[in-house]
Amino acid sequence: MNRIISTLALLGLLSGCAASQPAASFDIREFLNMPYTDGPEADSLQSLHLVVPQSETASPLLIWIGGGAWAYVNKDMELDLARNLGRKGIAVASVGHRLSPAVWRDPKKTEGIQHPKHAEDVAAAVKWLYDHAAEYGYDREKFFIGGYSSGAHLAALLDLDKGFLGKYDLSPDLFKGVIPISGAFDMVEYYKVFLNGERPEMAEQHVKAVFGPTEKDLIAASPTSYLENLSTPMLLMCDNNLYNYTRLFEDRIRATAFRDVRVMYAYNFSHSALWRDLSSDQPSIYRNAIIEFIDMESRS
Repeated sequence: MNRIISTLALLGLLSGCAASQPAASFDIREFLNMPYTDGPEADSLQSLHLVVPQSETASPLLIWIGGGAWAYVNKDMELDLARNLGRKGIAVASVGHRLSPAVWRDPKKTEGIQHPKHAEDVAAAVKWLYDHAAEYGYDREKFFIGGYSSGAHLAALLDLDKGFLGKYDLSPDLFKGVIPISGAFDMVEYYKVFLNGERPEMAEQHVKAVFGPTEKDLIAASPTSYLENLSTPMLLMCDNNLYNYTRLFEDRIRATAFRDVRVMYAYNFSHSALWRDLSSDQPSIYRNAIIEFIDMESRS
């Protein structure tokens, strides 16, 4: 299917989105703090929460990575979103991963991992979820991946850099859709923004602390470096604060032949406000867009 839906067109389509959502609300079951890797070096952060709707048929699964600058991600904070999606018939795995140093935020936070270990953790979680689908009642033929902020970067990277799934002999076409929300996708440009900004020390303390000291490291960690692999339908969303990063990603995608993309900008929301809107129990056109996207791609 060949399509790019513009922001304004998508907003028009979504004007009746809340009314179009199914009235049914599913009961849900929660499985908390389940490790997805083992062995003597396993970390308690390498675990996930799983929310599964109680449905007569196996549900699609959204593998979701929360935000937190790769350094203070907390899978517990994503449970409200997971529960709200679960009640609409979508299973959600809120995936935790090991964290990077963050001395820019806390001088004591000097220890942590670097890329590609965050993405390797998420890939291990995907493998665990694939192997346990029948046990928990979701459909492993209907896997989606998404995330917010740093989680958006990891979701896009897992989909585009096929090596992470390939390590586990998982199909490069495993995901039915990818939903990156309010992330950064070209880490060279991300580095330059901090280097030339009000806090240039963040270029080293934040960006290179996460991804490595060289430009080669930043390129390897960038979803934009793998756009030749575009094949998965995408719902790309963004708040007002992260507009420039997402617009760069959209423009790079537009320069390819790939057209199975929907784009939605929430100009009225800051970075934290859009996350709260998605997570809230109140009606959200942005959460409804996720539900509509998963429902549509699950049927294709």
